Amino acid sequence: MVEVLLDSGATELVMSLEFAKKQGFKLKKLERLMNVRNVDGLFNKEGLIENMVEVNIYYQGHREKMEIDVIRGQKWTVILGMPWLAHHNPEIDWRTGEVKMTRCPEECGKQWRPVQGKSGWEKQKEEEAKEEVGRKREEKNRKKKQKKEKTMEVKRVAEKWEI
Repeated sequence: MVEVLLDSGATELVMSLEFAKKQGFKLKKLERLMNVRNVDGLFNKEGLIENMVEVNIYYQGHREKMEIDVIRGQKWTVILGMPWLAHHNPEIDWRTGEVKMTRCPEECGKQWRPVQGKSGWEKQKEEEAKEEVGRKREEKNRKKKQKKEKTMEVKRVAEKWEI
């Protein structure tokens, strides 16, 4: 059994190299190396991510086979970041720390790996930014159109009502 950190600020799923070796995981070379940034935004001084491991995860009846990137020079064991959280959408009680796997997708239990590159939430942020640019452009065009149209001043005349 191992403690795993669920981290919504992490953009990947990672395991420390030291832990992977200690547990006897077979390292597999990645097709392309990946840069990794630490929490402070700086590149990790230990270098690029070169390997990954295939693991079976079991948690409260939940099971899955997955691939996790391996990073050197870390004191923690495993971090499951935003791709995993978004995929499984677990119920988390922040007061007690209890995690329930009640909203997993149908493919749970099968092997999956987040696509290297931009994660779903990063793509969503980009789409939202594009939509915002589009809204601002539409607003600007609407204001230009209003200026071009002739304006007519309308005066409201007070009416007397009898009740």
